[in-house]
Amino acid sequence: MCGIVAYVGHRQAYPIIIKGLKRLEYRGYDSAGIALLNGDLSVYKKKGKVSDLEDSLDPKDLESTIGIGHTRWATHGEPNDLNAHPHYSSNGQLAIIHNGIIENYIALKKELESRGHVFKSQTDSEVFINFIEQIFTDLNCDLEEAVRIALQKVVGAYAIVILDKNAPNQLIAARKGSPMVLGIGDNEFLIASDATPIIEYTKKVVYINDYEIVSIKDGELSIKNINAETTQPYIQELDLRLDAIEKGGFEHFMLKEIFEQPRSIADCLRGRMNAQTGHLVLGGLIEYNNKVMNANRFLFVACGTSWHAALVAEYIFEELTRVPAEVEYASEFRYRNPIVHEGDVIFAISQSGETADTLAAIELAKSKGAMIYGVCNVVGSSIARASHAGSYTHAGPEIGVASTKAFTAQVTVLTMMALLIAEKKGTITAQRFHQLITELENIPAKVERALKSNDYIAELASEYVDSTNALYLGRGVNFPVALEGALKLKEISYIHAEGYPAAEMKHGPIALIDENMPVIFIATRDSGYEKIVSNIQEVKARKGKVIAIVTEGDTLIPTMADHIIEVPDTDELLSPLLNVIPLQLFSYHVAVLRGCNVDQPRNLAKSVTVE
Repeated sequence: MCGIVAYVGHRQAYPIIIKGLKRLEYRGYDSAGIALLNGDLSVYKKKGKVSDLEDSLDPKDLESTIGIGHTRWATHGEPNDLNAHPHYSSNGQLAIIHNGIIENYIALKKELESRGHVFKSQTDSEVFINFIEQIFTDLNCDLEEAVRIALQKVVGAYAIVILDKNAPNQLIAARKGSPMVLGIGDNEFLIASDATPIIEYTKKVVYINDYEIVSIKDGELSIKNINAETTQPYIQELDLRLDAIEKGGFEHFMLKEIFEQPRSIADCLRGRMNAQTGHLVLGGLIEYNNKVMNANRFLFVACGTSWHAALVAEYIFEELTRVPAEVEYASEFRYRNPIVHEGDVIFAISQSGETADTLAAIELAKSKGAMIYGVCNVVGSSIARASHAGSYTHAGPEIGVASTKAFTAQVTVLTMMALLIAEKKGTITAQRFHQLITELENIPAKVERALKSNDYIAELASEYVDSTNALYLGRGVNFPVALEGALKLKEISYIHAEGYPAAEMKHGPIALIDENMPVIFIATRDSGYEKIVSNIQEVKARKGKVIAIVTEGDTLIPTMADHIIEVPDTDELLSPLLNVIPLQLFSYHVAVLRGCNVDQPRNLAKSVTVE
């Protein structure tokens, strides 16, 4: 969603905020703006990228040691200069930046209009700051108290930071449902949606909890909950390198992150598994070991790419643990009355750890007595804190909006979990267990080999750059890989694509196939190989164009497919970790050739923190 950044301290705020906004641009990029306080409260904002805002400003006019900045992903009101943040209150005294959504803003707006407020934008955020201003005026209280009262009356999600023209050394911030991290430096403070704008200035951070209000005034920090009770901040050491959030010579973050997967998978395995000794441990499991081992059912809740990782896990968990497993869209799960028992274990999967629907699904499952196991990438994220136990994927920052290394890291963690449970329950033989952990340890090197097809895939992409549709087909554990491949092509190239189980092709999708339809098969050697061969023949009989992902050395499918992309041989259960690599590269190169912004595809945000 939107990105927020704020600074107060001894440095010039503008350069810090602009740099921070660039690092947060993956979160929102319809418009950008800043507010600075230096005698007057000045707001500068513009539709488009952060660079458009930067180009319109003269830094000589922007001297200030306190300020707030915002990158917007539109929810209420189209992307334009007026709807961009920050927003003034009606009297010009306050300015706000806001990530989230206020669900009761229409009722609040009507009340405020009846009291003389005039609104310039279509946003719920402008309503929010005027509501705070009205309370501030009516009660003649301090700003922190006005914010606290307002938060008790608004419905929705928010991460906000507010400047007050009459308080030149004060920032007020608060959150509920939208991420916020506070950086504590040497006589300076930074606030942001995530840690990327902070790491240059301090390693000391506090992850703000829901319903907490932060007040920084005259160099002093205070954190209170919505009931005005002081809370003690838990200061953590930030584990993030500056080079991890830079492109490192790659044209796009997405390509960098695709090529980081040998390392990110290895980092995910490191310290947890050793094939030589047969060692496998996940620290998050220790306290709740009995509940997981005795689970009646495993239920996975996730959205988007994480949902596809969960689908892969469903196959692996049922195969290895012999416990029923189900996968739910978090966005659907939260709005029905699901059957959840105390003996169920819920795996909540999210790269950011802030996905609003997944968080809501967690709360629903917890209310029914289920145990929650979080799988996410961002340390200190909301899902990590809301879960009873969990595992980080250790994939490192993922800046590209379209997830790549997050998928393989999630599948890796979930595979280790399934193996560990199966070993403890005795549903896997010692020989099979050793075979799988040995092969899992080999996966990073095999991903490295799979990436060597990059140049060939770039050439192949040029043949399909003008396609309007594509069909992705896979069987068994590779059916979710087909879904993920189709999603990547849709997300970043804007080509319509669908993923199906290959056996379902004859139940409808085959009607679409003609000489202009590329059909991408995940056709590596596994238990469904012969069936996939038959499906390829059916497509070729209808003049479809076949691109096949095949195991190195395959001699049969190359005789019938138009194009093949080879990946190293591996165990069938682990094959999604390799087979997804060429699909990521294919989507990337098609999108680049079509002139698309692969790191910031239209209409998408990296972390969906509102419904």
